[in-house]
Amino acid sequence: MTTSNSHKTIRAVVDYGGLAVFAVGYLVTRDLVEATWWLVAGSAVALAIGFAVERRVAPMPLLAGGAALLFGALTLIFDDPAFIKAKPTVMNLLFAALLTGGLVAGKNPLKMLLGESLRLSDRAWRSLTLRYSAFFVAMAVLNLVIWKTQPDAVWVAFRFPGLMILALLFSLTQVPFMMKHMRAGEAEAPPPPVD
Repeated sequence: MTTSNSHKTIRAVVDYGGLAVFAVGYLVTRDLVEATWWLVAGSAVALAIGFAVERRVAPMPLLAGGAALLFGALTLIFDDPAFIKAKPTVMNLLFAALLTGGLVAGKNPLKMLLGESLRLSDRAWRSLTLRYSAFFVAMAVLNLVIWKTQPDAVWVAFRFPGLMILALLFSLTQVPFMMKHMRAGEAEAPPPPVD
């Protein structure tokens, strides 16, 4: 396995290991509180693996893993699956608030995260940030609807891999916008210096 493939595997373990273990735990136990033990353990192990291999944990996986541990602990302490079911709604609303709040404050958090890999104009970054903010709000509402109206098995499938698939599909729908504005961003770049 090449170093790049190894890095991608570790990143996938850190990003999705806890959720995958949670889904398996639910399939085995058919009980959300019992499966939460699996989530807490899986999240802790995934973060530890990421730290051991990379000697750091990136901010987003740390936030997601920390939230899994927090909401998982609340679920276990109060023996109430409402906490773990609320986590996607709370976290998606938090992400939307951070993105929108950043724009209001004159910053662009999405550009800070991805600016090195995407060359877009400030206007395109603003539009993309607002689109992702709206997506996070939609996912928060969708989680709430599924949580309140569907059986636990449906919610678990929505949680993993459903949310991951929806995020991937949404990101794919943004590719034409990014491609269009990457060209515009490149056209706006100053010409190279003349020797």
